[in-house]
Amino acid sequence: MFHILVADDDKNTRLYFKALLNREGYTVTTANDGEEALRVMDREHIDLIVLDVMMPNMDGYEFTKTLRETNNNLPILMVSAKQLAVDKRKGFSVGTDDYITKPIDDEEMLLRIKALLRRAKIANERKIEMGSVVIDYDSMTVRRGDEVQELPQKEFLLLYKLLSYPSKIFTRIQLMDEIWGSESETGWETVTVHIGRLRKRFEGWNEFEIVSVRGLGYKAVRKI
Repeated sequence: MFHILVADDDKNTRLYFKALLNREGYTVTTANDGEEALRVMDREHIDLIVLDVMMPNMDGYEFTKTLRETNNNLPILMVSAKQLAVDKRKGFSVGTDDYITKPIDDEEMLLRIKALLRRAKIANERKIEMGSVVIDYDSMTVRRGDEVQELPQKEFLLLYKLLSYPSKIFTRIQLMDEIWGSESETGWETVTVHIGRLRKRFEGWNEFEIVSVRGLGYKAVRKI
């Protein structure tokens, strides 16, 4: 089971988060500031950190910056009473993966944690699994049982991107810039063409679907 580190200088918050996460089946260790959190990480394997911003000795910003400077890509969910855009930008600029403001909605926090852990698993294993479907980044193949499809690079990268963030809407320009590159002279219409090819290729597959969002772009929907 996943091991989560909760770093917060408020004892009641630490106890509450620990109880909440324990109920969801997570193993939880707590720390009262960034320095203690670093010591915990020296002796224990941690899968994700729930991190308060305002803490003594070493605050959340400094902790995150320190971690990222050592090339540690552990998922971090920053929790803060600071709701201004400038505070959120600072959090993301030092390397947090997500930022949520107090008062915390329990269900929202749990959903964000699940999403971060899923993306970390995908990043580490370079695979997306949905039932019997395995999308393998290294071989650029999509496997379902004994059926294996080798995709052209752009088609594969497009599918992999969408399914890495299920239900997230991407504009055609976003997909164009990320997969073809911002310097590409190819028009965004090529995204539409590649989406059409993917839909035809996986027609009849019930595990996922690529959905058009009118006026915005596309999203992948996982069915299992």
